[in-house]
Amino acid sequence: MRTRLQIGWTPAEPTPLDDDVDEQIRRARTLLDGRRIVALTGAGISTDSGIPDYRSPGAPTRTPMTLEMFLSSPEFRRHYWARNHLGWRHMDAAQPNDAHRALTALQHAGRLTGVITQNVDMLHTKAGTRRVLELHGCYGRVRCLRCDWRISRHRLARDLEHLNHGFTRRVRGRGAIEVAPDADAAIDDTSDFTMIDCPGCGGIVKPDIVYFGESVPKQTVQQAFSMVDEADALLVVGSSLTVMSGLRFARHAHRTGKALVIVNRGATRADELSDLKIDHLASVVLPRLAAPDDVAANGFA
Repeated sequence: MRTRLQIGWTPAEPTPLDDDVDEQIRRARTLLDGRRIVALTGAGISTDSGIPDYRSPGAPTRTPMTLEMFLSSPEFRRHYWARNHLGWRHMDAAQPNDAHRALTALQHAGRLTGVITQNVDMLHTKAGTRRVLELHGCYGRVRCLRCDWRISRHRLARDLEHLNHGFTRRVRGRGAIEVAPDADAAIDDTSDFTMIDCPGCGGIVKPDIVYFGESVPKQTVQQAFSMVDEADALLVVGSSLTVMSGLRFARHAHRTGKALVIVNRGATRADELSDLKIDHLASVVLPRLAAPDDVAANGFA
């Protein structure tokens, strides 16, 4: 059963692709030519896939889920899971856009060594990119906080649909539902929703996502640093680098002499460290960065 969802958010109009931006793209191609590239991506790469972000120009103010909120009470978690039971379907239905496909093309061309992503939407994997490190986990898995039991989000959805027969139909009858960037559907009446605990130990189950206030696992951080060290250039795409989980890799790349190119709408915390910053949509810029030389020479056809 499908629930009709809407985003409730319209991104700001992009800046025109004028001569200055074209020149910046050419400079980026020259800077990255012959270098092994690792990409660090954030929510801005997925906005053209229909997944809103928190910080781009035009995005409304939203409060992301925190670990403290999630653990605050069983009632809050039940309310959260009711909303997520509907909202995760929007993220699951999203498809890669031209920016994701451009990174895959760079990898197929032997230029991209991998992707470190702050996103939980799995769109890089859907686009066919390999060696994707998910810093903040992904929406497609759920785990127990006590015994680390795991289940796929699809299987959990089937179990919850059976347990909450009629819930989706009732909410669906109210029309379109706004969905936040973290797949939280904006519904208030969740009093008739039932959530399960871990079937093995009775512990709390949680999406396998790093919430605000949570730390990225040390092993994941170390792996990300290794990916940056193995590359000659770091390409930051669609991230304001507001939080340290992404900023530290840009700082590390700069400190170790890697080329640092940033493609993002709006300012980032690493703009002054970058060799080149392009303020434009990733879905417009990246296909031009990934274009074969003969295409680029003819004006990025």
